Amino acid sequence: MPAAPITFFNRLTQRIETEAVYGEGFLRFTYESPLGALPLHALVKRAAFSRWYGSRMDAPASRAKVAPFLVTYGVDTHEFTDSPDSFRTFNEFFYRKLKPQARPIAAGENEIAFPADGRHLVLPDIAACGDFFIKGTRFDLAALLGDAALAQRFAHGSLLISRLCPVDYHRFHFPFSGLPGTAKQINGPLYSVSPIALRKRPSILWENKREITVLRTPSLGDVLLLEVGATCVGSIVQTYTSDAAVAKGDEKGYFRFGGSCFITVFEPGKIRFTDDLIEHSRAGREVYARMGDVAAHALG
Repeated sequence: MPAAPITFFNRLTQRIETEAVYGEGFLRFTYESPLGALPLHALVKRAAFSRWYGSRMDAPASRAKVAPFLVTYGVDTHEFTDSPDSFRTFNEFFYRKLKPQARPIAAGENEIAFPADGRHLVLPDIAACGDFFIKGTRFDLAALLGDAALAQRFAHGSLLISRLCPVDYHRFHFPFSGLPGTAKQINGPLYSVSPIALRKRPSILWENKREITVLRTPSLGDVLLLEVGATCVGSIVQTYTSDAAVAKGDEKGYFRFGGSCFITVFEPGKIRFTDDLIEHSRAGREVYARMGDVAAHALG
């Protein structure tokens, strides 16, 4: 039986589309085949494997991969700050900067912006979600945060999962203005965050290596920002300055090579996600939208 395709709702085109999964054959073998369990646990999930693969993407020879990648995935080079020919390695292309006008930031005072390009899924009430990818699986907020007291405080809060594919813009930004603290690292393995993997093991999101930052805001209270590493992510790089005020849309950092994920957690009763996010997430379908677009509105 052929494997089910990965579909998502594209906010830009207003259509349900099929995702072109980078390395799909390897992912399906590793996460869907019994034979794939051996390389997954012996090698793929380990940090050493991702460091090795990331180092390959830093090698001068990796530059040759850029042009074919642009053609295969139809990446819009007009958005780039730098010319596609200027990248010395694939990794430099991967964490490229974009022209400011390529990602306008939601301007309304009560509008909360997406922190990253990608495919997004929301949980309007984290504690009420009993079917996270697999029926009967609850999102383990305490495991994600590594702090039982903090998890209890945010238990009925709202959560936005922004999944970045290798084709996406890989810099992440602040979804709202405020005062960010220092990023705290929580160690873990580096499983893939592709839906192919998450449909088999949803707990990947709260097991993988991640970093957490508390953003203190005047109207939303505390907002939790988490970067989640994944297979072949060389590293998570923070570029912001802690304890210095930031504006909505300011850059927070970037991921080096690989698929990755950004999770935003809001206090209970502070925000409402846009209707398309609520509708498609209820159906178990992600919504593609870009950094800066409106993800939610502040309440009150």
